[in-house]
Amino acid sequence: MKVLIVGGGGREHAIAYCVAKSSKVEKMYCAPGNAGIAELAECVPIGAMEFDKLVTFAKEKEIDLAIVGMDDPLVGGLIDEFEKAGIRAFGPRKNAAILEGSKAFSKDLMKKYDIPTAAYENFDNADEALAYLETAKFPIVLKADGLALGKGVLICNTLEEAKAGVKEIMLDKKFGASGNTMVVEEFMTGREVSVLSFVDGKTIKTMTSAQDHKRAKDGDQGLNTGGMGTFSPSPFYTKEVDEFCRKYVYQKTVDAMAAEGREFKGIIFFGLMLTEDGPKVLEYNARFGDPEAQVVLPRMKNDLIDVIEACIDGTLDQVDLQFEDDAAVCVVLASDGYPVAYEKGLPITGLDEFKKHEGYYCFHAGTKFDGDQIVTNGGRVLGVTAKGATLKEARANAYKATEWVKFDNKYMRHDIGKAIDEA
Repeated sequence: MKVLIVGGGGREHAIAYCVAKSSKVEKMYCAPGNAGIAELAECVPIGAMEFDKLVTFAKEKEIDLAIVGMDDPLVGGLIDEFEKAGIRAFGPRKNAAILEGSKAFSKDLMKKYDIPTAAYENFDNADEALAYLETAKFPIVLKADGLALGKGVLICNTLEEAKAGVKEIMLDKKFGASGNTMVVEEFMTGREVSVLSFVDGKTIKTMTSAQDHKRAKDGDQGLNTGGMGTFSPSPFYTKEVDEFCRKYVYQKTVDAMAAEGREFKGIIFFGLMLTEDGPKVLEYNARFGDPEAQVVLPRMKNDLIDVIEACIDGTLDQVDLQFEDDAAVCVVLASDGYPVAYEKGLPITGLDEFKKHEGYYCFHAGTKFDGDQIVTNGGRVLGVTAKGATLKEARANAYKATEWVKFDNKYMRHDIGKAIDEA
């Protein structure tokens, strides 16, 4: 079959890596792709939000399956456009992708269907939000309702910080129209765990657990980013946590979406907080996490195409989803200054080293070709992933592999997976 992957980051590289292993796939395209994906697929210069061009391309090339990796096109309705054109596509339709596209929607859904989450209020008026904050308990969390590249969340320790946050989100529109509505949420404490799942509208199959590191600097300091590294599985995701979430979170979410007339087919990413009162849902995403995909997908035993087709066809209950009994750690190599300002176009060396070692992967996030040379083309540049028999071994391997790669202004956190040592 011919496959088109939409996106150009580390998540899409991890998807492409799995798709390339499938015996069913004869040709793969990626729009727009990156320098790493170009080794596996033919990259085409079409942006992820250029729906008409993507549909036209898919028709011309007689694409058998389109896989949409990114949140923006899913929330914008790209799956609907592919389906209208008769192209088989993987991901939630627009009316289901709202699970990620609107935090206010997802919070209301959880309240209605009794899915455990933090207490909250939604506001579309800044004055009303400010009045509410006058009586609130701190710290408190402010969230822009819509997509904000993983950065539209502010943790405010004082009323002054919260007032500044309301101004930033709702008045200054730092995150654009995403800030037209704002969620004010109770601050929860505990371990964070990410659980990705495949969904076919009625059946849900969870993947192995993972944990992301969002802050830019060591010790969870600095600004929120799209993710500076991750590890899988999480030692904090115990059998008891899994049983609780199966009973009160996972299937209930799928059933709730179906009950709302928003059948969900694709990936649901559950961001969980393991609080003293039990696991609660922090957020939903409607696609593979990035960089979670880089540690979860390399450990999957199944043919990814088989699982995706089962999701589309509603036959996921017949799939025995399996993962290797090992561990993986991903350390993101970024350009110094990310997520604010950073230089692009810096030459990268050492990438060939990964081809010499089994169990080591280098997923490209922000790269491109400059002639024959691969150069940096984003804040997050590469996701260096390594496996190991244990998390500690995988962590040591990943950090060893980061030394193979060289580029000016290379920056990374040095404590990815440090929580493993405390488990």
